Amino acid sequence: MSKRLRNSEVCADCSSSDPHWASVNRGVLICDECCGVHRSLGRHNSQVRHLSNTAWPPTQLQMVQTLYNNGANAIWEHTLLDPSSITSGKRKPNPQNKVHPNKTEFVKSKYQMLAFVHRLPCRDDDTTAAADLSKQLHSSVRTGNLETCLRLLSLGAQANYFHPEKGNTPLHIAAKAGQVCQAELLCVYGADPGAPDSNGKTPIHYARQAGHQDLADRLVEVQYELTDRLAFYLCGRKPDHKNGQHFIIPAQMTDATLPISLQLSDHLFEELAMDVYDEVDRRETDAVWLATQNHSTLVTETTVVPFLPVNPEYSSTRNQGRQKLARFNAHEFATLVIDILSDAKRRQQGSSVSSPKDNVDVFFKSVGSRHGSESQEMDQPDYDSVASDEDTDTDLRVSKADRAKSLDSDLSDGPISVQEFLEVKNALSASEAKIQELMKTNSNLSEELRLMQKKLQSLQSENSSLRRQVSTQQPYQAPGSPDHPNPSSPSSSSSSSALKRHLSARASRPMSMYETGSGLKPFLPKGETPYPEETFPTLQPFPTYVSKNLPLAFSPSFSSACFSNVAACGWYISNSLRFMRASKFDKQSSVSDGDYDNTVNESDLDDSGYVFGRRCRLRSSGWMGESGSIPELDDHESEPDPSLPSTDDVIRKTEQITKNIQELLRAAQENKHESFIPCAERIHVAVNEMAALFPKRPRSETVRSSLRSLTSSANRLQSECKKAPPLESSPAADVQLVTQQVIQCAYDIAKAAKQLVTITTKENNN
Repeated sequence: MSKRLRNSEVCADCSSSDPHWASVNRGVLICDECCGVHRSLGRHNSQVRHLSNTAWPPTQLQMVQTLYNNGANAIWEHTLLDPSSITSGKRKPNPQNKVHPNKTEFVKSKYQMLAFVHRLPCRDDDTTAAADLSKQLHSSVRTGNLETCLRLLSLGAQANYFHPEKGNTPLHIAAKAGQVCQAELLCVYGADPGAPDSNGKTPIHYARQAGHQDLADRLVEVQYELTDRLAFYLCGRKPDHKNGQHFIIPAQMTDATLPISLQLSDHLFEELAMDVYDEVDRRETDAVWLATQNHSTLVTETTVVPFLPVNPEYSSTRNQGRQKLARFNAHEFATLVIDILSDAKRRQQGSSVSSPKDNVDVFFKSVGSRHGSESQEMDQPDYDSVASDEDTDTDLRVSKADRAKSLDSDLSDGPISVQEFLEVKNALSASEAKIQELMKTNSNLSEELRLMQKKLQSLQSENSSLRRQVSTQQPYQAPGSPDHPNPSSPSSSSSSSALKRHLSARASRPMSMYETGSGLKPFLPKGETPYPEETFPTLQPFPTYVSKNLPLAFSPSFSSACFSNVAACGWYISNSLRFMRASKFDKQSSVSDGDYDNTVNESDLDDSGYVFGRRCRLRSSGWMGESGSIPELDDHESEPDPSLPSTDDVIRKTEQITKNIQELLRAAQENKHESFIPCAERIHVAVNEMAALFPKRPRSETVRSSLRSLTSSANRLQSECKKAPPLESSPAADVQLVTQQVIQCAYDIAKAAKQLVTITTKENNN
């Protein structure tokens, strides 16, 4: 990069001069302070590399420079550059602003929330819109207009889109046309160089046929990018792909090491390899960061990234495992990298597992040391203590006995076989998985116990209050009736004393709204339909303005409370999904059949008082329809539908919907109304992906109604988010009303998703 060009460059986020870092997938240059914020966002948001102290592929660096010089930053700051949006109050920070909170909040809004990206007019079918964008990308990559392709990718175009008519992907077109920078950009966004077209040819084949040998060699390097990066991390050199060398594995440790990923499926091995790749990138970037920073200012406002940031697209278990990689020391992590390289080579070549028997005991020692280190890690206060029971103790004793027996045979004279090693490894893996499962169960039970204690205190307070009300209130009786004697009659005094004794007996015991036939029913407004007690998070007097068709959970009083505390709604949604997963994996728990109407077992209620049990029914008239039962929980469901998707796929899509809803509710809590539309669009895309799992015409009416509710609520959420007025120029009442409608839509989406998970779980278990 020329000296003159470097002098004219400024940071894309704060306009500081002479930036030293680049975000590869965003096509911008950034300064040291903004780079720290970028690193905290994770590689899924920004792939950060140093301009001079990092080994760059020449064509990739050329691609970044071209994007920067052609104004790629305007794509991410479109609304900030629009004169009509100056009144929004959002301003770009300057070099003198502090990193926290000015630069941090701006960078997160710009790249994580995509709050300033230009949005196309919303259409009814987002799948069609994404396909149109991908077709435009397919046509644009044959030209050298990089910023147009980056804009299409930012709007949602897929880099691996397979054109149904032409039978190829955008990378096939770019490789055939010799567009090196376009191919680099597509690969950064996930294009596969080894993907075949309808004729079975890859982009590498088309590049060689067209005479673009350098581009073909570069595509081969991209195809082996993961293993090349791991090999470079270990020994500082990369394989020579031109001469047919595709893997480098350190020879001094290869013979004594067995891959730890032998029992993993291809999908799980790919996930592990990607996580280790991200950890290698974090460690190498940390090394460059520490080498280039002024150490006198390292402890001030510089952002530290001690482990991999959380990726919302991954499960919580995988995110936790990714963060645990940072606790590996250099030797342990190098051993793990070598294992992955060895297994990657074996899987690529399709060879069988082989290892010398003489070196198995060496590997046993390393396994024992790793297990000891993991045991020390589990002593750390990362989890609550494990709640033990007889079954758990029995399983642990059996696994420990098997492990001790295998270790005894290992220490005896003579080598051990690979089969014995695999038995020990399987027993160890099973026991560690059981321990992790018990830890999670204990944590959930502790939380449930805390909530039950809180509910018990609330019930005691309610009963005391109700007992005082009943003791002081006189029941009304019509004059002249048998129960209302004349005061002048001879039996007046005796009747009055009997009435007092009756009231005293009624007030002598606590009364609850949950009791059947309690004396609290006359206090309902005249003509009002009884409410189902199970839907009350806490016991409250019945409001008179709640209609029969409106659930009490979203009555006006509750909606206003939800607006003032938006986090409560997100807590309900996340806990609902956690209960769904628990109901799938906890095979030992079961829901008892209720023999009485309006009776719900404790296991059927979640922490908010909502019903999740499969067999529970609410028959309060006027609340659950004419039949008095929840559609997705009715035992008289039709025969199992084999066309329904698997429970794991539905739960995975529901997790994605829930995470996006939590981001929306967090934005509502922080009054960030500019984030409503991006969040709503992500929710809409996730809803469409979940709806695509089901057949177009399901046999079950319950599934059809739940799908209609899910998609219609997502469309209504987009409409409501677009109505959100600017916070500064709108009355507080209008802002509160729109936010209340957004929360209602989010609740409807979560409710419909929960119904679909419940239905698929029941159908797949039958």
